[in-house]
Amino acid sequence: MTQQRRWIDYLSDEDLGFLKRFLLASGTLKDIAAQYGISYPTVRLRLDRLIEKVKVVDVDPGAGHFETTLRSLYAEGHVDSDAFGSLLDAYHSEEESRAPRTA
Repeated sequence: MTQQRRWIDYLSDEDLGFLKRFLLASGTLKDIAAQYGISYPTVRLRLDRLIEKVKVVDVDPGAGHFETTLRSLYAEGHVDSDAFGSLLDAYHSEEESRAPRTA
C-alpha cells in the first residue's frame, strides 16, 4: 500500500524557508518583507499563494500525485485557470476510461 503524501510534502524548499521565517517572525509580514528586502504587498502575495497551495493540495487527500501536483502548480500561478481546468478534466476522463467496468 502506498502511503499518501501530506500537504507539507508538496511544499518546495523555498516554501518551507518562507514558512520558517513566517513562524520565527510571529507572522509579522512587515518583518519578513524587511528580511527579504521586498515590499509588504509582495510578501502578502507570497503568503496568499502559499495558503492557496496548502488548500488545493489538501482538498482531496486521496487525489493522485499528478492531480495534486497540478493543483499545486495552479496555486503557485504556474498554470492559468483555463489550462488547469482543461488538464484536470482530461486527467479525470482518462482515469475514468481506465477504470474497470462492472456489469
